[in-house]
Amino acid sequence: MTSSFSSQDRPTGPPRLPTKPTGWPIGSYEEYGQAQRAVDFLAESEFPVQDVTIVGVDLMLVERVTGRLSWRRVLGAGAASGAWFGLFVGVMLSLFTGGQSAGLLQIAVCLVLGVLFFVVFAAVGYASTRGRRDFQSSSQLVAGRYDVLCQPRNAEQGRDLLAKLAMRPAAGPL
Repeated sequence: MTSSFSSQDRPTGPPRLPTKPTGWPIGSYEEYGQAQRAVDFLAESEFPVQDVTIVGVDLMLVERVTGRLSWRRVLGAGAASGAWFGLFVGVMLSLFTGGQSAGLLQIAVCLVLGVLFFVVFAAVGYASTRGRRDFQSSSQLVAGRYDVLCQPRNAEQGRDLLAKLAMRPAAGPL
């Protein structure tokens, strides 16, 4: 899997600065999975996919509320994070000390200190909001539609292939 920033299989490489995409539209889809399926189909058809770009149009930031925050939840999450971090640091330190009992003592001390510090930091962070944000959420950038663009030299062939894909029965979810 390559990211949109890799230059693999691109002779000139991606632009270094943000630039508008170029090419002719050869397909438009409501969901990203559909656009991805279209590009996969082009790749399976031996189409030069290095000329293809998927562009999200009408971008929206969607924040989905996942739960209510309370002091109990905030302190519990801080304690859990601190315990994992303290355990990790304690195990790393114990690898470089001699004796089994000294190593176990280091792990225990790091675990307790990790919990203590993370609980304090979580409490300070939550208290500083003064109740203005008493919920958890996750954010996602989504588009109203996804256009598949292709460089002009291969756009007609790509449009023809995607028309064949549209004639197929719809596949199940990806």
